[in-house]
Amino acid sequence: MSDRLRYGCPMTWTWQIEDADGNALDTPDSDLGSQGDAESWLGERWRDFAAEGATTAVLKEDGKTVYRMDLAPAGE
Repeated sequence: MSDRLRYGCPMTWTWQIEDADGNALDTPDSDLGSQGDAESWLGERWRDFAAEGATTAVLKEDGKTVYRMDLAPAGE
């Protein structure tokens, strides 16, 4: 068990949105309480991020990368 869970500290899930060069873009507050909440949050916004030049979303749990995903629509 992690120290954060042992001591009752909630895990924080965030998204880092990146452009094609890997630069982090400014995003609205995305500190969320669960992976599911984070994935839903991105699901509602990814098209807007892509329209602004974002190419990749990086899901982080307490600062550690969980996974990266491409923001291009399927078939492109």
